[in-house]
Amino acid sequence: MSNPTLVIGNKNYSSWSLRPWLALRKAGIAFDEVKVLLDKPDTKKRILEHTPAGKVPALVVDGQTVWDSLSICEWAAERRPDLWPKDPADRAHARSISAEMHSGFPALRAALPMNIRATGRHVPSTPELEADIARVLDIWNGCRAAHGNHGPWLFGHFSIADAMFAPVATRLRTYGIAVDDTAQAYIDTLFADLDFKEWLAEADGEEDMLRIEEVG
Repeated sequence: MSNPTLVIGNKNYSSWSLRPWLALRKAGIAFDEVKVLLDKPDTKKRILEHTPAGKVPALVVDGQTVWDSLSICEWAAERRPDLWPKDPADRAHARSISAEMHSGFPALRAALPMNIRATGRHVPSTPELEADIARVLDIWNGCRAAHGNHGPWLFGHFSIADAMFAPVATRLRTYGIAVDDTAQAYIDTLFADLDFKEWLAEADGEEDMLRIEEVG
């Protein structure tokens, strides 16, 4: 049986791609990777070669396609159940905040798009953006208060909830958003993680690749 193939967008920009990529890596599930550069004339055509949804990420497994970041994470959890907390109440909580991240925070998404290479960029604040950021920090603080004795992740051990919020950590750092000590410690945990650091390094390296494509 061949490895599944994860189809992703640019590592610098594609927050949705980062989530299942990180979950699969943390689950120890081997996969091949296909990157489709976003905002190119052939982007849509190339994505449609892998998934009828026409969006990344998508996971191709033995001829079947699983699309949407949270669905791919759930696919991984079926094979590695420890991607969710073991305790039923904690598992329900982790699923709730993961779904909230998946469907909510529109002001944060619009004002602070993921752009790992743009460190130091600043944008005007709005009440809606401040409310979204406050909600993220409230989630992080609540999880760390309840599970901080069990490890450095939101529920002590790494879970899909961490994968879902990982792109937010890059956004807060990119745009210089001030956070409290608990949130900063959690962000530091993500940025110190070896798998996450690999994604960041490859995102940094994409700049030259894009320049070559533009002039070639």
